[in-house]
Amino acid sequence: MDLILWRHAEAEEGDEGQDDLLRPLTARGEKQAARMAAWLDRQLPEGLRVLCSPALRTEQTVRALGRKYKLRAELLPDGSAQDLLELVQWPRTRGAVLVVGHQPVLGQTVAKLLGMPAGECAVRKGAVWWLRQRQRMEHSETILLAVQSPELL
Repeated sequence: MDLILWRHAEAEEGDEGQDDLLRPLTARGEKQAARMAAWLDRQLPEGLRVLCSPALRTEQTVRALGRKYKLRAELLPDGSAQDLLELVQWPRTRGAVLVVGHQPVLGQTVAKLLGMPAGECAVRKGAVWWLRQRQRMEHSETILLAVQSPELL
């Protein structure tokens, strides 16, 4: 199984009292999303499932990809790595799943899957982390296939 984690691109800072879920992307964030979407489009396998947090900034990020996606409340900013892994059915599902979400959940998921002792990993805005679960003999392992930042595209 491949799990591709995409953090939303740069969003406007929220004003006090503003609903966090309604913060839109900045102009820079729109460019980040477009660059990353173009890179992803060349890499993503057929049959990919795309899941996205219902926050405006994540939905704007995933729209740049131009593929069908499903909004899932489990991916909201107050979710957990366990919620995310249960949603994608890691590692039981075949194929690939792209999740567009938020920190700290994405970083917690990366840390959990890679066995990082800190319990959380920094995932930059607009960046993608691509992980694969594979079976070697009788033992299962998670490998990191790619980390890509929109600034490097």
